[in-house]
Amino acid sequence: MILSAAEYKDITRVSPLPDDVGDILRDAEEDVNAMTFNRIVAAGFDALTSFQQEKVKLAIAKQADFRRQYEGLINNPLTSYTVNGVSMGWDKSIIQQYGSVPTCSGVITVLRQTGLMYRGIM
Repeated sequence: MILSAAEYKDITRVSPLPDDVGDILRDAEEDVNAMTFNRIVAAGFDALTSFQQEKVKLAIAKQADFRRQYEGLINNPLTSYTVNGVSMGWDKSIIQQYGSVPTCSGVITVLRQTGLMYRGIM
């Protein structure tokens, strides 16, 4: 794993850590790899510059927080809900889709700084 539970705790100040922190970090890392077209896996984390490594770890921590906070919405197949004229919808500025990955603008902003989200051939 790229980001340890201790590093996650230092970055996010989450206390206490959830019991399933390992699963959350693993899922977040998979999301970040998908958003970077698996360039992190292909090159190897150690081959990235220190700036890229720092930003990738921050993006994983932010994605883990996002997954933890919005897990109920991310895994929910519901697209709309109306009862007696009252409807409910999701704020598209908070929950965004990057490819097949549900995420937030904060994660995308951090990852774009690395250059690893470039859609062309590198």
